Amino acid sequence: MSERRVGTVSRGIRCPIIREGDDLAAIVADSVLNAAEDEGFELRDRDVISITESVVARSQGNYVSVDDIAADVRAKLGGETIGVIFPILSRNRFAICLRGIASGAKKVVLMLSYPSDEVGNELVSLDKIDEAGINPYSDVLTLEKYRELFGVNKHPFTGIDYVEYYSDLITSCGAEAEIIFANHPEAILDHADCVLACDIHTRARTKRILQEKGAKVVCTLDDIMNEPADGRGCNEKYGLLGSNKSTEDKVKLFPRECTDLVLEIQKKILDKTGKHVEVMVYGDGAFKDPQGKIWELADPVVSPAFTDGLIGTPNELKLKYLADNDFKDLSGEELKKAIENSIREKDGNLVGNMASQGTTPRQLTDLIGSLCDLTSGSGDKGTPVVLVQGYFDNYTNE
Repeated sequence: MSERRVGTVSRGIRCPIIREGDDLAAIVADSVLNAAEDEGFELRDRDVISITESVVARSQGNYVSVDDIAADVRAKLGGETIGVIFPILSRNRFAICLRGIASGAKKVVLMLSYPSDEVGNELVSLDKIDEAGINPYSDVLTLEKYRELFGVNKHPFTGIDYVEYYSDLITSCGAEAEIIFANHPEAILDHADCVLACDIHTRARTKRILQEKGAKVVCTLDDIMNEPADGRGCNEKYGLLGSNKSTEDKVKLFPRECTDLVLEIQKKILDKTGKHVEVMVYGDGAFKDPQGKIWELADPVVSPAFTDGLIGTPNELKLKYLADNDFKDLSGEELKKAIENSIREKDGNLVGNMASQGTTPRQLTDLIGSLCDLTSGSGDKGTPVVLVQGYFDNYTNE
């Protein structure tokens, strides 16, 4: 058998436009199989079929309106003065949610983290913070003090001054707006005792601190829109977390339970090809942009559903470590065979093994989901399904 010259391959798979009620499992399976036939490749065991969360939620019809959000916020937080803390700065991710929140309150005290939000969107640079002699870990700034020190700061990618944008959005919904800047959750309790914590990955800690400090009511975004009701969507596990703007009055929620979907796609491929593939649903990748400093992951998780073969982390050896250390005196075919033998004989768990240092200790779904997010993009590529082949291969596979 000839030696394989290609390792991992990631292919964007074009699909029809998905609508509510569509048989997504059939569409995904057929799209992958049609692409394989048209492009002349074959499916193999342990290939990974990944579906972007947006088409899963769309097929589920998982949407809520500004009015839906307002009613739930009003019911759970009282409808008077609400502290809204640590939101990310995003027209796509948070602006419509904020419209709903503001529509369910008489006053919103908006507390923004600084110098950046949780996912790296910058309000003001660290250099300006240092120059002003401000300690962001302890200092609480009013809007007036923020403007005095830092003036207007527009986001480098969107050109939006989010402080003004969010303030205007709140008042446009008929609520009074007050803006403060702080990084410790309890700072909001000087202004409101009913608090909606809008951070994503630190939300459990934020809720605990506020409850310990005596807040009357504390909700996180996964507490809002988390109960089913006629005529609208919901997400029992994540609520508003992972939602995206759909229209000016509506957001698409993160997909509801979709394990059955990935298992059904896996079965359809097995029945039609005899190949056992893995299947996952993916949202944001987990990586950081070195220029804009934005950490991509604004969803609560990279993957809300996946088949069992994607559980765990990679178990890999670092080839350059073996080449530079264990086999530094070998070269050519002798070096190749020595490395191949090491790979074949590696333990099932390489934790602590020096030869595995520098390999990425992240969940498989986070790594593959990030690859798929970059492959599918967020615009007009029209490839909401990604086929990853050879991900689990190593240097010994032919």
